[in-house]
Amino acid sequence: MATETEYQPYEPFEWPDEEPTKPEEPIEPAEPTRREKATAAFKTQRGHASARTKDWLAGGDLDPVTVIQLATEKKQRKYNEKVAQQERAAAVARAHFEVAKAQTEAGEKNGNGLAAHAGRTAAEESKLEQLRAEPVLPPTDREINAARSSKRAGRAAIVAGGGLGGLSALGTAIEQAATGQPMLLAALGTAAGYGWYLVSRPFVDGQPAPAPITPEQLAAPVIDLTKPEQQPGMREFNAPPPPALTADELESALRAIGEVKGEEQIQILAVPQRDRDGNTTVVFDLPPRTTVAELKKKLSKLAGALGRDVSMVDLEKAGTEVRTSLWMTDRDPFEDTRPSPLIKAPAQVDAWKDGVPVAWNKRGATIRLAINNQSFVIAGMTRSGKGVGASNLVVGAAFDPRINLRIVAGKNNGEWDPYAKAGVASTYFKPSPERLLALLKALLADKDRRERDLGKLGKSKMVVPVIEQVGGLEVLVIDEVATYTRPGKPLRDEILEALIELSAVAAGAGILMVLITQYPEADVIPQALAMNCGARWAMRVENGTQSNAILGGGQSSAGRDASKFDPPRPGFGWLVNPFAGVTDLARSFDLDEDERGEITMLLEKAAKIREKAGRLAGHWDDPIEQHLLNATGLSSAAGGPKRDGVPGRHILTHTPEQRMQMDACRGALKAMDELERDVAQLDEMSQIIGGGMTEERLSELLRAGGAGGTVKITVPHKPGRVNGYKRADVKDALDLLEGA
Repeated sequence: MATETEYQPYEPFEWPDEEPTKPEEPIEPAEPTRREKATAAFKTQRGHASARTKDWLAGGDLDPVTVIQLATEKKQRKYNEKVAQQERAAAVARAHFEVAKAQTEAGEKNGNGLAAHAGRTAAEESKLEQLRAEPVLPPTDREINAARSSKRAGRAAIVAGGGLGGLSALGTAIEQAATGQPMLLAALGTAAGYGWYLVSRPFVDGQPAPAPITPEQLAAPVIDLTKPEQQPGMREFNAPPPPALTADELESALRAIGEVKGEEQIQILAVPQRDRDGNTTVVFDLPPRTTVAELKKKLSKLAGALGRDVSMVDLEKAGTEVRTSLWMTDRDPFEDTRPSPLIKAPAQVDAWKDGVPVAWNKRGATIRLAINNQSFVIAGMTRSGKGVGASNLVVGAAFDPRINLRIVAGKNNGEWDPYAKAGVASTYFKPSPERLLALLKALLADKDRRERDLGKLGKSKMVVPVIEQVGGLEVLVIDEVATYTRPGKPLRDEILEALIELSAVAAGAGILMVLITQYPEADVIPQALAMNCGARWAMRVENGTQSNAILGGGQSSAGRDASKFDPPRPGFGWLVNPFAGVTDLARSFDLDEDERGEITMLLEKAAKIREKAGRLAGHWDDPIEQHLLNATGLSSAAGGPKRDGVPGRHILTHTPEQRMQMDACRGALKAMDELERDVAQLDEMSQIIGGGMTEERLSELLRAGGAGGTVKITVPHKPGRVNGYKRADVKDALDLLEGA
């Protein structure tokens, strides 16, 4: 049963007067629209792009090494263009020569100027060879500054043409695309967007932030640059060359020889790099306390500090007194011999302007000695190679038909006979003090005549346009000059007086000398004579005093000592060439006569050039030989009547063919002498004659010279009768030729 619930009184509900307050929540700003976000982002990016553009236009990214590299590449391009232009000129000259040659062979009169085309071809090819031999020096300060300015100007031109302005327009286009035109953004393409990003990156500590990694780079395989462990017994092939000279190695070497001291430092301007030939060139500034000239005096010590021989290091001034161009190589550049360039291209040369090739220097460039305004001294002890060096000079001179060669031998051997046999030597005789003095007096008299002719032409000295008008250049070659100038020699004082006068006053009239000696002493070549011989070549000598007698006083103390070649090599020595501003090591080209007959071969080529110009001995009015003939009654033109250096009573008027025929007859008679019989076959005679003489050529010359054809003879050790020549027939032909 339910109980009754107790009653509770009702309390009425009262409404509050005010609603309770709640804490205020912060009002969030309205979310920016896409347009506002894009505007802010591209405003920042445009600022970055503007800053980057200004830095780019100012060349902020062009560090010194980069600018030097740009200048070097520009200089190399100009050099390559110059070589290419000269190659075209040489090719055109060669083509014209071939056309003229073909016309001549076809019988056309004058062959369209064959001689002129041959001369032009030789000149152009000589210029090309000289140009190729010129080293491309490091850029100067002016060239470096020009490269930097050129780069800035090019960038400014890009901006002026709209190249970088397009980037700003691109930013505007991207902004518009991001604010409602997504299809336009797609049309701009990925490349444009990536390019905009590259210029709009922010700077990090003043430098551009790194470029982003592209998906292609992320997908590229990782290359392991660690060297795999070499298995025992395996040989390592293709070992890399040693690194190029480092700045620390160079500075250490300079400190070792005292050129850099204390806190001093060198400044590297061109980073050393090794080229394919193993050569390294570095350009640097020395401390201001010293100079390049002072460093050159310590070249041998510097080479030692760098672990090389003095022949493997070269120094040049690269502008200022402290700016140095150091060249070094890993291999002795004079170790191997080189053939004369004339062997490959025996063409006419311009000895006055271009010089003649005689040697090469440390860097492998051909040294050409100009035959103008200077006399020469070539000296060295026995077997030093002075004869080869002199041969390069004199053979080269033979290829310029304007040069009249006067050769005075110091010995009675046949070293200089090829010049007479080819008809190249205008004068040639063997030891004779009386005839040498007569020759010197003839040259002095001719000097007076030349000076009068120059005066009539309005010239104070010999210049190119008047060389042929005054009779060409006179080059007097005296081999073993000590034969005539050592104390006690006959007529020594008179000969020395005439030599000194010629060296002092005759060069301006085109009369020069080449003095060769193995006794480079003051009593052989006095100072008054040596000082007027500008070009000097000192090969191996006995002591520093002899070296100074050739090169000049004090040269040995400056590091140029021809007595300290280790190892000595034939034709290797110090060469002073003042007109080229060169005093450097040089080695003469290999030019052999005894075994390879190269001098004879070259002189035969030179004789053909001279024959076309009408300048073979005996084919022109020679005032010097006329003077000698009047004074002595004997002629030494082309070595005398027998072309053996013995003056005779007949002036040589034989043609080149007759001279070759006489040579063949003399060779055949000499062969019979060696065989000790009065008959011989062609094959055995040609072998004894040598010098490239063949049976066919010998038969042709003997027949044309008047010896007739072969006859039946009896030769020991051969059965029956065979074909050959008799001594009497060859001797009769020679007598007939010599009396022609």
